Amino acid sequence: MSYKERFWNQGFLHLPAVYTKKEIDEMTLDVEWMMVHWAENTPGWSGPWRKKYMDPETDKKSRLIAMHDLQFYSSSWMQAIIKPNLISVLEDLIGPELEIHHSTMHIKPPSTGQPFPMHQDWPFYKHEDSRFVAVLVHLDDTSHKNGEIRFLEGSHKEGPLNHIVQNTDGTSCAPHLSTDKYHLEDAVAVPAKKGDVVMFNIHTIHGSYMNTTLKPRKLVRVGYRNPNNIQTEGQSFGRPGPMIRGNRKRKKGDELFSIDGPAKN
Repeated sequence: MSYKERFWNQGFLHLPAVYTKKEIDEMTLDVEWMMVHWAENTPGWSGPWRKKYMDPETDKKSRLIAMHDLQFYSSSWMQAIIKPNLISVLEDLIGPELEIHHSTMHIKPPSTGQPFPMHQDWPFYKHEDSRFVAVLVHLDDTSHKNGEIRFLEGSHKEGPLNHIVQNTDGTSCAPHLSTDKYHLEDAVAVPAKKGDVVMFNIHTIHGSYMNTTLKPRKLVRVGYRNPNNIQTEGQSFGRPGPMIRGNRKRKKGDELFSIDGPAKN
């Protein structure tokens, strides 16, 4: 089975050794610099799911270090997200046109680094179809102890699902799926090595356990889409991304992107 067939059958794909040691060392140094000077250190995602995965004391301690669009802050990350051997795979999966949508740092701090409940990425940046792939760039080896990524195999075939978006008191929370119906223990673990990439579809259900080790678990997610897959709402809505393969087709009513603010849709 080809990697393209595996991806569309499973909803995810593990690519070993995409980056060299030299590249990973430079990318890691820049991430550690951004962690100090730019990133946010917060309790992470809110929601009733936290009671399922953490006792009250752990919940108080659990943290997540994150920031968006690393390529705006680091040249090594600009080069990382246009890595030719990575882009050639993505082009085959969702091309021939290919656009960068965003990148996001996900650092689970030591001991109580935030777990993630089962969810799709779709509710965070809704698109009309499935031509959107998230790429997890591994800066550390991952395992069950530090919260490797886990997937419900084939779940992308269900398409977009309704997510829980409110706490019990009616306030909003991070989108996630019911912990009564979707369980981390039922998901396929995909541990990976430093320099590896794990990619998955925007509709693939996934999550991860807490980092219980004494070292941070460092990942960066990069989102790629076919530019003809129209976004309808969410993160980076209305913002064009760099074209890294092909051309952006002009549809009736499309205007030039504004130099004064968000693009008009």
